[in-house]
Amino acid sequence: MGSRRRAVSRRKRGGWGSGKTLASSSPSPSTPQGVSYVNYTLFRVDPVWRRLPAEAKTLHRTEFLQAVEAGCRQDAVTLRAFSTLGFKNDSDFLFWLQAPTLDRLNDFSRRLVRTTLASYLSQPHAFLAMKKASEYSQPQEKDSAFERGPTQYLFVYPFVKSREWYLLPFEERMRLMNEHIAVGHEFPSVRINTSYSFGIDDQDFVVAFESNAPDQFVHLVERLRKTEASRYTARDTPMFVGRAVDLKTILDEF
Repeated sequence: MGSRRRAVSRRKRGGWGSGKTLASSSPSPSTPQGVSYVNYTLFRVDPVWRRLPAEAKTLHRTEFLQAVEAGCRQDAVTLRAFSTLGFKNDSDFLFWLQAPTLDRLNDFSRRLVRTTLASYLSQPHAFLAMKKASEYSQPQEKDSAFERGPTQYLFVYPFVKSREWYLLPFEERMRLMNEHIAVGHEFPSVRINTSYSFGIDDQDFVVAFESNAPDQFVHLVERLRKTEASRYTARDTPMFVGRAVDLKTILDEF
C-alpha cells in the first residue's frame, strides 16, 4: 500500500510515470526540406531511486538505455546528453533531441515513459522548437549543429522578444541584427543554434550555444547585453549549462 501511495505521489509531481500508451492511428505528416524539430528537456532524478538496491538500479538503467537506443534508431531521433549536476539545483541531466517531425519526438518520449526509471524522473523544464533558416542569417549559419560535431559545454535558454521588436521595419531589425551577429563573430569558439517556438511553446526562440570555453561564452553574453538590439529583449531566462557526458555515465552517478 505504501509503494502504491509513493507511485501516485510521483505522478502528481509531474514525473514520467510508467504506463501503457496507445499506438497512433494518424499518419506522420511530412516536413518541408530543411526543417526539423528540437527539444531540450531537463530531468531530475527522484532521491527515492538513488536509495534503491544496486541490482534494481542496474536493471532500470539497462532498460532505459535500450529504450533510448531503440528510439534513436527507429524514430530517427538524434540525442545528445549533458550533465547539469552542480550547475542548477532543480535538474540533474539534459537531453538535446532533434527529429524530422514532431511525431518522431513524441514517439521517442512515449518509448521512454514506459520504462521503470522514467517513473522516478521529473521534468522541471522542457523547451520545444523548430529549426529553419533565419531571415537574418548567412548561408553558413544554417547547418545542423548535429552535423558539426560535439563540444564540451552547452548553454541553452528560452528567448522572448518584445512586441515592439516585431513592429519595427525589417530594414531596422536587420541593422540591429547585423550588430548582434558581428559581436558573435568576435567569439569564434562559441557557436550558436537558434530555433523557433512560435505557436508551439511559450517562448519565441530557444537559443543554444556550444563551446569548449565557458569563459568565452560569459564574455559573449556580456557583450551582447550592450548591443542596441538587447533593448528589445523581454525575457532570456532561465539559463542552463550542461557538460557533454555519455548517458550511461550520467545514469551511473545516481
